[in-house]
Amino acid sequence: MRPVRIPVTTERKRSVRRAKYGYFLAFTVPALAVYVLFAALPLLNSMYYSLFDTDGEVARFVGLDNYHYLFTNPTTSERFWNALVNNLEFFAIHLLVEVPVGLLLAALLTSGRLRRSTGLYRTLLFIPTTLSVVIVGFIWRLIINPLWGLVDYPLLGNENTALPTISLMSVWQYVGIPMIFLYAALLAVPHDVLEAARVEGAGGWTTFWRIKFPLIAPQFGLIAILTYIWTFNGFDLVFALNGSAPGPNYSTDILGTLFYRTFFGSSGQLADLDLGATVASVIFLIILVITGAYFGLLHRRLRSYEL
Repeated sequence: MRPVRIPVTTERKRSVRRAKYGYFLAFTVPALAVYVLFAALPLLNSMYYSLFDTDGEVARFVGLDNYHYLFTNPTTSERFWNALVNNLEFFAIHLLVEVPVGLLLAALLTSGRLRRSTGLYRTLLFIPTTLSVVIVGFIWRLIINPLWGLVDYPLLGNENTALPTISLMSVWQYVGIPMIFLYAALLAVPHDVLEAARVEGAGGWTTFWRIKFPLIAPQFGLIAILTYIWTFNGFDLVFALNGSAPGPNYSTDILGTLFYRTFFGSSGQLADLDLGATVASVIFLIILVITGAYFGLLHRRLRSYEL
Protein backbone atom coordinates (compact mmCIF):
# COMPACT_ATOMS: atom_id res chain seq x y z
CA MET A 1 0.00 0.00 0.00
CA ARG A 2 1.44 3.31 -1.08
CA PRO A 3 1.75 6.05 1.55
CA VAL A 4 -0.72 8.88 1.12
CA ARG A 5 0.96 12.22 0.43
CA ILE A 6 -0.71 15.12 2.21
CA PRO A 7 -0.66 18.18 -0.03
CA VAL A 8 1.10 21.18 1.48
CA THR A 9 -1.15 24.18 1.30
CA THR A 10 0.02 27.68 0.52
CA GLU A 11 -0.93 28.82 4.01
CA ARG A 12 1.24 26.12 5.57
CA LYS A 13 4.19 27.15 3.42
CA ARG A 14 3.73 30.72 4.55
CA SER A 15 3.62 29.69 8.21
CA VAL A 16 6.83 27.68 7.81
CA ARG A 17 8.53 30.65 6.16
CA ARG A 18 7.32 32.97 8.93
CA ALA A 19 8.65 30.55 11.56
CA LYS A 20 12.07 30.42 9.87
CA TYR A 21 12.10 34.19 9.54
CA GLY A 22 11.21 34.51 13.23
CA TYR A 23 14.06 32.20 14.26
CA PHE A 24 16.42 34.14 12.02
CA LEU A 25 15.47 37.43 13.67
CA ALA A 26 15.60 35.93 17.17
CA PHE A 27 19.20 34.83 16.69
CA THR A 28 20.58 37.75 14.64
CA VAL A 29 18.88 40.86 16.03
CA PRO A 30 20.43 40.69 19.56
CA ALA A 31 23.94 40.18 18.18
CA LEU A 32 23.42 42.86 15.53
CA ALA A 33 22.10 45.29 18.15
CA VAL A 34 25.16 44.75 20.36
CA TYR A 35 27.48 45.21 17.39
CA VAL A 36 25.77 48.41 16.24
CA LEU A 37 25.57 49.85 19.76
CA PHE A 38 29.12 49.10 20.90
CA ALA A 39 31.10 49.00 17.64
CA ALA A 40 29.47 50.70 14.66
CA LEU A 41 27.99 53.75 16.40
CA PRO A 42 31.15 54.63 18.39
CA LEU A 43 33.20 54.30 15.21
CA LEU A 44 30.88 56.55 13.21
CA ASN A 45 30.76 58.98 16.13
CA SER A 46 34.56 59.15 16.23
CA MET A 47 34.77 59.80 12.50
CA TYR A 48 32.11 62.49 12.88
CA TYR A 49 33.94 64.31 15.69
CA SER A 50 37.24 64.11 13.82
CA LEU A 51 35.76 66.66 11.41
CA PHE A 52 34.81 69.15 14.13
CA ASP A 53 36.41 71.45 16.65
CA THR A 54 34.61 71.07 19.99
CA ASP A 55 36.83 73.32 22.11
CA GLY A 56 34.28 76.13 22.09
CA GLU A 57 30.71 76.17 23.33
CA VAL A 58 29.46 75.15 19.89
CA ALA A 59 31.06 72.45 17.73
CA ARG A 60 32.57 74.00 14.60
CA PHE A 61 33.06 72.07 11.36
CA VAL A 62 36.73 72.15 10.34
CA GLY A 63 36.85 69.42 7.69
CA LEU A 64 40.24 67.71 7.54
CA ASP A 65 42.06 70.26 9.71
CA ASN A 66 42.41 67.78 12.58
CA TYR A 67 44.05 65.29 10.22
CA HIS A 68 46.32 68.02 8.88
CA TYR A 69 47.31 68.94 12.45
CA LEU A 70 47.98 65.29 13.34
CA PHE A 71 50.37 64.78 10.43
CA THR A 72 52.05 68.22 10.31
CA ASN A 73 52.41 69.33 13.92
CA PRO A 74 55.98 68.39 14.98
CA THR A 75 54.97 66.86 18.31
CA THR A 76 51.83 65.00 17.30
CA SER A 77 53.28 63.72 14.02
CA GLU A 78 56.42 62.45 15.77
CA ARG A 79 54.32 60.60 18.36
CA PHE A 80 52.02 59.16 15.67
CA TRP A 81 54.77 57.84 13.40
CA ASN A 82 56.66 56.44 16.38
CA ALA A 83 53.51 54.62 17.53
CA LEU A 84 52.90 53.31 13.99
CA VAL A 85 56.45 51.94 13.70
CA ASN A 86 56.14 50.32 17.14
CA ASN A 87 52.82 48.80 16.09
CA LEU A 88 54.41 47.34 12.96
CA GLU A 89 57.13 45.80 15.14
CA PHE A 90 54.47 44.49 17.52
CA PHE A 91 52.69 42.86 14.56
CA ALA A 92 55.88 41.47 13.02
CA ILE A 93 56.96 39.75 16.25
CA HIS A 94 53.53 38.16 16.58
CA LEU A 95 53.55 36.99 12.98
CA LEU A 96 57.12 35.65 12.98
CA VAL A 97 56.95 33.95 16.39
CA GLU A 98 53.33 33.16 17.15
CA VAL A 99 52.43 31.50 13.84
CA PRO A 100 55.45 29.14 13.61
CA VAL A 101 55.04 28.14 17.27
CA GLY A 102 51.32 27.59 16.71
CA LEU A 103 52.12 25.43 13.68
CA LEU A 104 54.63 23.41 15.68
CA LEU A 105 52.14 22.80 18.50
CA ALA A 106 49.35 21.90 16.07
CA ALA A 107 51.62 19.46 14.25
CA LEU A 108 52.62 17.89 17.56
CA LEU A 109 48.99 17.53 18.67
CA THR A 110 48.02 15.81 15.40
CA SER A 111 51.14 13.66 15.09
CA GLY A 112 49.75 10.87 17.26
CA ARG A 113 52.76 10.89 19.56
CA LEU A 114 50.75 12.22 22.50
CA ARG A 115 48.03 9.60 22.05
CA ARG A 116 45.45 9.82 24.84
CA SER A 117 46.96 13.02 26.27
CA THR A 118 46.12 15.11 23.20
CA GLY A 119 42.99 16.63 24.75
CA LEU A 120 44.82 17.50 27.97
CA TYR A 121 47.72 19.20 26.20
CA ARG A 122 45.36 21.03 23.85
CA THR A 123 43.45 22.43 26.82
CA LEU A 124 46.61 23.40 28.73
CA LEU A 125 48.05 25.18 25.69
CA PHE A 126 44.84 27.13 25.11
CA ILE A 127 44.25 28.15 28.75
CA PRO A 128 46.49 31.29 28.60
CA THR A 129 44.24 32.67 25.85
CA THR A 130 41.31 32.65 28.27
CA LEU A 131 43.16 34.47 31.06
CA SER A 132 42.59 38.11 31.89
CA VAL A 133 45.23 40.44 30.48
CA VAL A 134 45.66 41.98 33.94
CA ILE A 135 46.51 38.55 35.38
CA VAL A 136 48.95 37.83 32.53
CA GLY A 137 50.66 41.19 33.01
CA PHE A 138 50.92 40.67 36.78
CA ILE A 139 52.37 37.17 36.39
CA TRP A 140 54.99 38.25 33.88
CA ARG A 141 55.93 41.28 35.96
CA LEU A 142 56.74 38.91 38.81
CA ILE A 143 58.70 36.56 36.52
CA ILE A 144 60.90 39.24 34.94
CA ASN A 145 61.25 41.46 38.00
CA PRO A 146 65.02 42.15 38.36
CA LEU A 147 64.82 42.05 42.18
CA TRP A 148 63.11 38.69 42.83
CA GLY A 149 62.28 37.31 39.37
CA LEU A 150 64.12 35.00 37.02
CA VAL A 151 65.80 37.82 35.09
CA ASP A 152 68.27 40.20 36.70
CA TYR A 153 67.97 42.76 33.88
CA PRO A 154 65.21 45.42 33.66
CA LEU A 155 63.67 44.26 30.38
CA LEU A 156 60.77 46.72 30.62
CA GLY A 157 63.09 49.54 31.65
CA ASN A 158 65.23 49.49 28.53
CA GLU A 159 63.86 51.02 25.35
CA ASN A 160 65.56 48.37 23.18
CA THR A 161 63.99 45.42 25.01
CA ALA A 162 60.69 46.78 26.36
CA LEU A 163 58.51 46.32 23.26
CA PRO A 164 59.95 42.90 22.22
CA THR A 165 59.43 41.70 25.80
CA ILE A 166 55.78 42.78 25.84
CA SER A 167 55.30 41.28 22.38
CA LEU A 168 56.64 37.89 23.51
CA MET A 169 54.38 38.01 26.57
CA SER A 170 51.46 38.56 24.22
CA VAL A 171 52.66 35.70 21.99
CA TRP A 172 52.71 33.40 25.02
CA GLN A 173 49.13 34.34 25.85
CA TYR A 174 47.61 34.14 22.37
CA VAL A 175 49.61 31.37 20.67
CA GLY A 176 46.62 29.11 21.29
CA ILE A 177 44.55 30.91 18.64
CA PRO A 178 46.70 30.07 15.57
CA MET A 179 47.33 26.66 17.12
CA ILE A 180 43.59 25.90 17.14
CA PHE A 181 43.13 27.18 13.58
CA LEU A 182 45.97 25.04 12.27
CA TYR A 183 45.00 22.08 14.45
CA ALA A 184 41.51 22.06 12.91
CA ALA A 185 43.00 22.40 9.41
CA LEU A 186 45.36 19.47 9.98
CA LEU A 187 42.51 17.32 11.24
CA ALA A 188 40.60 18.11 8.04
CA VAL A 189 43.34 16.68 5.79
CA PRO A 190 41.82 13.60 4.06
CA HIS A 191 43.05 10.34 5.61
CA ASP A 192 43.08 8.54 2.24
CA VAL A 193 45.65 11.04 0.95
CA LEU A 194 47.87 10.44 3.98
CA GLU A 195 47.42 6.68 3.67
CA ALA A 196 48.42 6.82 0.01
CA ALA A 197 51.56 8.74 0.96
CA ARG A 198 52.47 6.10 3.56
CA VAL A 199 51.95 3.34 1.01
CA GLU A 200 54.34 5.17 -1.34
CA GLY A 201 56.95 5.17 1.42
CA ALA A 202 56.74 8.81 2.52
CA GLY A 203 57.93 9.45 6.07
CA GLY A 204 56.34 11.73 8.63
CA TRP A 205 58.54 14.73 7.75
CA THR A 206 57.91 14.38 4.02
CA THR A 207 54.19 13.83 4.53
CA PHE A 208 53.90 16.98 6.60
CA TRP A 209 55.79 19.34 4.30
CA ARG A 210 54.75 17.87 0.94
CA ILE A 211 51.10 17.05 1.67
CA LYS A 212 49.76 18.55 4.89
CA PHE A 213 51.45 21.93 4.71
CA PRO A 214 50.24 22.82 1.17
CA LEU A 215 46.69 21.82 2.13
CA ILE A 216 46.61 24.06 5.23
CA ALA A 217 48.50 26.95 3.59
CA PRO A 218 45.32 29.07 3.01
CA GLN A 219 44.88 29.21 6.80
CA PHE A 220 48.05 31.28 7.13
CA GLY A 221 46.53 34.18 5.21
CA LEU A 222 43.51 34.23 7.51
CA ILE A 223 45.71 33.99 10.61
CA ALA A 224 47.94 36.80 9.33
CA ILE A 225 45.05 39.19 8.71
CA LEU A 226 43.43 38.39 12.07
CA THR A 227 46.79 38.98 13.78
CA TYR A 228 47.13 42.27 11.91
CA ILE A 229 43.68 43.45 13.01
CA TRP A 230 44.24 42.40 16.61
CA THR A 231 47.72 43.93 16.98
CA PHE A 232 46.65 47.25 15.45
CA ASN A 233 43.78 47.29 17.95
CA GLY A 234 46.22 46.31 20.68
CA PHE A 235 46.15 48.20 23.93
CA ASP A 236 45.33 46.01 26.91
CA LEU A 237 48.62 44.23 27.69
CA VAL A 238 50.74 47.35 27.17
CA PHE A 239 48.39 49.27 29.46
CA ALA A 240 48.38 46.46 32.05
CA LEU A 241 52.18 46.48 32.21
CA ASN A 242 53.01 50.18 31.83
CA GLY A 243 49.73 51.95 32.50
CA SER A 244 49.18 54.98 30.31
CA ALA A 245 52.89 55.83 30.35
CA PRO A 246 54.42 54.96 26.96
CA GLY A 247 57.43 53.16 28.42
CA PRO A 248 61.03 54.37 28.30
CA ASN A 249 61.31 57.12 25.71
CA TYR A 250 57.99 56.13 24.05
CA SER A 251 59.45 52.76 23.07
CA THR A 252 56.24 50.85 23.94
CA ASP A 253 53.81 53.44 22.62
CA ILE A 254 51.53 51.83 20.03
CA LEU A 255 48.50 53.29 18.28
CA GLY A 256 46.08 52.07 20.96
CA THR A 257 47.97 53.72 23.81
CA LEU A 258 48.49 56.86 21.72
CA PHE A 259 44.73 57.09 21.21
CA TYR A 260 44.03 56.56 24.93
CA ARG A 261 46.55 59.21 25.98
CA THR A 262 45.29 61.67 23.38
CA PHE A 263 41.57 61.18 23.95
CA PHE A 264 41.46 60.83 27.73
CA GLY A 265 44.62 62.69 28.66
CA SER A 266 47.39 61.05 30.66
CA SER A 267 51.10 61.23 31.50
CA GLY A 268 51.13 65.00 31.46
CA GLN A 269 49.16 65.23 28.21
CA LEU A 270 45.85 67.05 28.20
CA ALA A 271 42.77 65.38 26.77
CA ASP A 272 41.88 66.41 23.21
CA LEU A 273 38.61 64.82 22.11
CA ASP A 274 38.84 65.95 18.49
CA LEU A 275 42.44 64.82 18.02
CA GLY A 276 41.70 61.56 19.82
CA ALA A 277 38.78 60.91 17.48
CA THR A 278 41.11 61.68 14.57
CA VAL A 279 43.67 59.13 15.80
CA ALA A 280 40.90 56.52 16.18
CA SER A 281 39.69 57.21 12.63
CA VAL A 282 43.21 56.88 11.23
CA ILE A 283 43.66 53.55 13.04
CA PHE A 284 40.39 52.34 11.52
CA LEU A 285 41.45 53.43 8.03
CA ILE A 286 44.83 51.69 8.37
CA ILE A 287 43.10 48.45 9.33
CA LEU A 288 40.40 48.88 6.67
CA VAL A 289 42.82 49.44 3.78
CA ILE A 290 44.98 46.37 4.46
CA THR A 291 42.02 44.15 5.32
CA GLY A 292 40.13 45.29 2.23
CA ALA A 293 43.16 44.64 0.03
CA TYR A 294 43.54 41.14 1.47
CA PHE A 295 39.92 40.16 0.94
CA GLY A 296 39.96 41.75 -2.51
CA LEU A 297 42.92 39.60 -3.54
CA LEU A 298 41.31 36.57 -1.95
CA HIS A 299 38.08 37.17 -3.87
CA ARG A 300 39.95 37.51 -7.17
CA ARG A 301 41.86 34.31 -6.48
CA LEU A 302 38.68 32.39 -5.67
CA ARG A 303 37.01 33.67 -8.84
CA SER A 304 40.02 32.56 -10.91
CA TYR A 305 39.64 29.05 -9.46
CA GLU A 306 35.92 29.06 -10.31
CA LEU A 307 36.67 29.99 -13.91
